[in-house]
Amino acid sequence: MDWPYLLNSFHGRIGRQTFWIAMLAVIVANFLACYAAEYIGGDRPSAIVDLAFTYPEFAVAVKRVHDRNLPIWLLGVFFAANAVLDLLTVLGWDSGGDNPTVLWTVVAIPFLVLLLALIVELGFRKGTPGPNQYGPDPLATS
Repeated sequence: MDWPYLLNSFHGRIGRQTFWIAMLAVIVANFLACYAAEYIGGDRPSAIVDLAFTYPEFAVAVKRVHDRNLPIWLLGVFFAANAVLDLLTVLGWDSGGDNPTVLWTVVAIPFLVLLLALIVELGFRKGTPGPNQYGPDPLATS
């Protein structure tokens, strides 16, 4: 598996198996880093660490969106909402203790709905058969 390509490039296509392996590796690393940051400094450093993981997560997801031949703006909206939630946390506007603010809730609910839709679309649905504008079919035999 070409990890530098998976985590840094926004070109090409990947299949479901590669998507799941790469995304799970990034999510586990993200979780561990956020846990450590929260333990050391609280919610704000954890949100900053989460923002740092946006780039590799987006790079992996873009290649899967290419394989599904979907518009990139869907993914852009999802990652923008994630960045807004992290920014609200960094600014201290995420909650008043256990109660989330209205602004945080207005962003979080559509974010979660889009997350579920993207999990189904990118994680479980088959890619476009044959080559498309983003490259050859990753499942095609040579």
